[in-house]
Formats: sequence, structure tokens, C-alpha cells
Amino acid sequence: MELPVVSISGKKTTKKATLSDEVFGVEPNDHAVYLDVKQYLAHQRQGTAKAKERSEITGSRRKLRKQKGTGSARVGDIKNPIFRGGGRAFGPRPQNHGFKLNRKLKQVARKSALAYKVKDETLTVIEDFKFEAPKTKEYAKILSNLEIAEGRSLLILAENDTNITLAVRNIPKASVISAAHLNTYQILNAKNLLISESAITEIEKTFAK
Repeated sequence: MELPVVSISGKKTTKKATLSDEVFGVEPNDHAVYLDVKQYLAHQRQGTAKAKERSEITGSRRKLRKQKGTGSARVGDIKNPIFRGGGRAFGPRPQNHGFKLNRKLKQVARKSALAYKVKDETLTVIEDFKFEAPKTKEYAKILSNLEIAEGRSLLILAENDTNITLAVRNIPKASVISAAHLNTYQILNAKNLLISESAITEIEKTFAK
């Protein structure tokens, strides 16, 4: 399939970008997308929640009252979970929430996410550009020219560009990523997807492995 290449001024150029049907034209696999997004979000969790159990609380082990004859329920020491300041019963412990997925499944998920953007007509091929200095105002102007300044946008570059990355990071709803680090969650989370001309080759090369 072919898409017109748009300039940073927001106008269509005479150039056409050819997108591989094996990457951008696949039949989306919703379950693969679900698993890949689930894994991405799971890896974002710190898993550092921790509560002290009764064995970790500082306090006396003395029995508070005799076992029988008081008319009250039997109790042990002051670290009992039923008392204020006692240890917590079955509290959270540090854990790793991540899980593994097959590489091929992750590729299917990312192809599916790109295919959805093509179907929804929210994917734009933009001409390659460079910034002499990290100027946020310059990138904000590009988004304004493309009429996508209000929604979330993701710019995909062939490789990391420091000036562009620094310019984009000050815009709350805009983000940038290199083709090698592309992930399903960020593709779907963006309302508008911008792909530089040179990034198309890198994406197709990555997913062809």
C-alpha cells in the first residue's frame, strides 16, 4: 500500500511511501495485542509494596492475659494482627509482576497495532527532519501544522535523535520513540501516529526477523 508523505509544514508532498502489507496490512490479532499490552503494563509495576508481619514487628512476646477465666477471647502477644500496631496478616510482599511472551507473538501484536492505525487512518508518514537545537516550540509548530496538537501523538524515528527527543519531552501529550524500541502499548495509546520516511524501512526490517 502507498501513503502520501507529508511535510513538516503540514502539506502533502509529491512523494509516496510504500508500506509493506506483511507489516502494515495484516489481519489484527486482538488476543496478541491484549497479551502484549498486559505484559508492558505489568513491567511498569514496581512490585515494592511491603507490609510487616507479626514476626517483623518490634514488641514483647509476653502473653497479655491468662488463657482462661477472664471471660474474653484468648490472645497471645501484642504483635497479634487484631491489635492496633500489630503485624499485618497476609500482607503484600515484594514481587515481580512481569511475565514472558514469545518473540513472534509480540511481533504479531505490534503489526496488529500498526494495522489498526492504518485502518483508522490515524497513521501519517512525515518527511525526515532534523533540529539544530532542542527547541520545543519548533516541534509544537509541526504538530499544529498537522492539526494534531490537541491529542496524544507518537513520533517514530529510524534511530534516536537527541535534539528531537529533548524537544518533544516538554509537550505533555507528545512522545517520540525509535523504531527498534517500538511497543504495542505506545502505538495504541497514541491518537495519531507519525512515522518518518526512514523509520519505515527500519520497522519492516525489525519485523522481518
